[in-house]
Amino acid sequence: MTRPLRIGVLGLASIARRRMLPVMAACPDLQLTALASRDAHAADKAAAQYGCRAAPDYTALLAMPDIDAVYLPLPAALHATWTRAALDAGKHVLAEKPLTTSAAETRDLLTLAASRGLVLAENVMFLHHAQHATVQRLLHNGAIGELRSFTAQFSIPKLPDDDIRHRPELGGGALADVAVYPLRAALHLLGEDLDVAGAALTYGAGRHVETAGAALLHSPTGITAHLTFGLDHAYRSWYELCGSTGRIAVDHAFTPPADHTPVVRLTRGMDTEELHLPPDDQVTNTLTAFAAAIRTPRQRSGPGQWREPEAAVLRQAELLEAIRDRAAVHHTTAHHTTAHDATAHDATAHDATAHDATAHDATAHDTTVRDAARRPTPDRARADQPHTVRSL
Repeated sequence: MTRPLRIGVLGLASIARRRMLPVMAACPDLQLTALASRDAHAADKAAAQYGCRAAPDYTALLAMPDIDAVYLPLPAALHATWTRAALDAGKHVLAEKPLTTSAAETRDLLTLAASRGLVLAENVMFLHHAQHATVQRLLHNGAIGELRSFTAQFSIPKLPDDDIRHRPELGGGALADVAVYPLRAALHLLGEDLDVAGAALTYGAGRHVETAGAALLHSPTGITAHLTFGLDHAYRSWYELCGSTGRIAVDHAFTPPADHTPVVRLTRGMDTEELHLPPDDQVTNTLTAFAAAIRTPRQRSGPGQWREPEAAVLRQAELLEAIRDRAAVHHTTAHHTTAHDATAHDATAHDATAHDATAHDATAHDTTVRDAARRPTPDRARADQPHTVRSL
């Protein structure tokens, strides 16, 4: 029997404490071996809770010979430094989104990992939820004819003023904090050959990072992807694919709880069919997939040639940069909004492309996503449309 993957955790971010550590402790493919935090007391407390060791600091954890891999939920601006340190120490890495704050750093780290035969994965958990495989099957089987467009939104309610996602020096901002979800969904469902046609970013009053935005992407064949995202909005986690003969819509697309019963809505003509799917745990699935990738690693095809999922990770980083570079920028005040071209960013428009909504250490505020994901969302189907409900 293959022994469990021995994993260490660098940082006690909200997502680590709420979602990842409990699942790591229960996952038969993993052995939670050690953890480290800036707060030694928090590390000792968490280590006692999960029956593992507390390392005195991140460097000490990476030096442990009985650690096979590390999970890294630090602020985005620290990802590149500690991911490189982990790879240099011979550890596989699962890093929170975004992998780094630049496409160049992302490419460099993927290259380093490949050269050392190590797995470097970005923690995009929704990709491992079974509801998206159902959507892919429907598309492949021609359920909505020829695909024409993709529309997606991920937005969360207003954050506290001192939330880490408002800090540019740590890689904050809505672009990769929440935009990465609809962007990665577009890459997953439409393919990686997408380019940016236009974008807009809005800086909320008094903010030094973008708090909202939208982007329009297109494929070589003219399929469009319209993405919207925000940190000061009504909660929305949704996408829709429109084809020549129908539509597919998914609510709770990006952060569904493990006990959520997914519903995929298939509309053709005036008829809407609801496909009720079994609940699925994307956190467990992600960790299981990470362990499996380490046991059966795939090699690069050649210089500059990437296979999934590395190719999608790199293309995502490139598109995040392209959105920022091409965006019209708006600055709101208490009374009005001003706009200027992306080339005229002021000093508050930082170069970092991203910061994950949940990637910060234990002193940071908890995210509102988990609770909001349980809120009911309006049915997008028209009330007068006939409905068919089917459980799969």
